[in-house]
Amino acid sequence: MNFRNALLSATVAAAALAGCAREGDIVVEQGVGITALRTVCPAVGVPDFTGNVTLFDPVDARTADAIDVTAAITNVRNQCDDSGNEIFSSATFDVVAQRRDTSGPRSVTLPYYSTVVRGGNAVIAKRVGEVTLNFADGQDRTFASGTAGAVVDRAAATLPADIRERITRRRRAGEAQAAIDPLNEPDVRAALARASFELLIGFQLTDDQLAYNARR
Repeated sequence: MNFRNALLSATVAAAALAGCAREGDIVVEQGVGITALRTVCPAVGVPDFTGNVTLFDPVDARTADAIDVTAAITNVRNQCDDSGNEIFSSATFDVVAQRRDTSGPRSVTLPYYSTVVRGGNAVIAKRVGEVTLNFADGQDRTFASGTAGAVVDRAAATLPADIRERITRRRRAGEAQAAIDPLNEPDVRAALARASFELLIGFQLTDDQLAYNARR
């Protein structure tokens, strides 16, 4: 596995484990069972080290005074239609940018990717788009917007009935099963992974740009 793929896998795994419980997440209630199940809609996010890009002039320089343009993905919004057999997720985001030389108008086009990831590490779809940033004469900052989308099969994003029953069954103190966390059972963990999807958005970076971001 190359550096980029390893970094993406590690980022996705970390994102899956981090954060507070929200509506639709799996929540353990005082050891007696799971009170809620996660949504079938894919989670949306920006993997570490791919939400920023830095352009240099000259291109092979890496000093602060050679930074030409910087850009960042921000304000990611998501809408999900889970009313049918196919789950449609649509994301919009902003790209904010700054340039060093403000003389004259200038357009900068940056490529970005969107991937649908299953189980934290299996990329099942990828698209590459472009966002164009337009600077007016004398302007050092600007922004543009981009879009991304995902289609997920409802059946694939739904836990099997037997797995749901094992997770949600209430456990009483003193029962043999009360001391066993179903989320630690290998087949349950595997089923949860198979039914988990993410829509990830980031700049389509070169290996050198990705390494630069990781070193910052």
